[in-house]
Amino acid sequence: MKKAVCILNAYKILPGLEHFYLRMKEELAKRDYLLTSIQNSEVLTYLSESSDRICNLDPSTQFVLYLDKDAYISHGLEKSGFRLFNSATSIELCDDKMKTYMALEGKGIQIPKTIPGPLTYSQSITSIFVERVASLLSFPLVAKLTYGSMGNSVHLIANKEELYRFEEENRYMLRLYQEWIHEEVGVDYRLLVIGGKCVAAMQRKNTHDFRSNLAQGGIGSAFTPPPSYKEVAEKAAAILHLDYCGVDLLKGKDDKPILCEVNSNAFMQGIEKATGINVASIYADTILETLKKEQCK
Repeated sequence: MKKAVCILNAYKILPGLEHFYLRMKEELAKRDYLLTSIQNSEVLTYLSESSDRICNLDPSTQFVLYLDKDAYISHGLEKSGFRLFNSATSIELCDDKMKTYMALEGKGIQIPKTIPGPLTYSQSITSIFVERVASLLSFPLVAKLTYGSMGNSVHLIANKEELYRFEEENRYMLRLYQEWIHEEVGVDYRLLVIGGKCVAAMQRKNTHDFRSNLAQGGIGSAFTPPPSYKEVAEKAAAILHLDYCGVDLLKGKDDKPILCEVNSNAFMQGIEKATGINVASIYADTILETLKKEQCK
């Protein structure tokens, strides 16, 4: 069997990513590939005096399924010649929500009005920035840390007092503020894009929270996306050069899709259950087809 490696974080392996690995291991085994997992702490990649990249990963590894967000290791592996799914740059762009929006801005994809929080080393915050956010976005508004997943570190800010408090408590963190898209509260649409094509979609609905994430209590159900939703999801994946991703869309005015987030390592358990689609099988086939095409170039 040919060898492939899945890299997971050594310190926090989320159940959704562990399931991701096990499903891919299962499907790749049917295709004569042995997928084994290692933790990012086990991967050693470094520069030598001759500027050659040194790596302890088995050179016979056909590809790396990268389910971590360690940017240094991912770039090091690519410089050592390994093909990553997804690429190091694509994962970085998705991991930082502000970088995601900046990469998609002006590309024909509607995004919420977004304001990044200023970098600060001070023990106090500036009222000028807070007042401008309040004026430009109005209330309620959404506050997020730029790094985070599963709806964590996402807050609905009701008034100026809460805005001041959030800015005070998170002034040293990378953060952003957005207009609240309120046409459907607690509802969004997860479209899974693999190899440039939307292969599955689900509606996520939470009747107890404005966040629709399954981890926050949202319920997933099969969804047939309109052509405009598929177009936005596939376009975002192409711009970010993603082999696999989950694109989260909100319904705006006149039912127009508004891009909320793009997840490079979107969990597949929920959407497989909601839709009955074998996502892991599609991704396994896509990886092997991509490798074959790239080897022919």
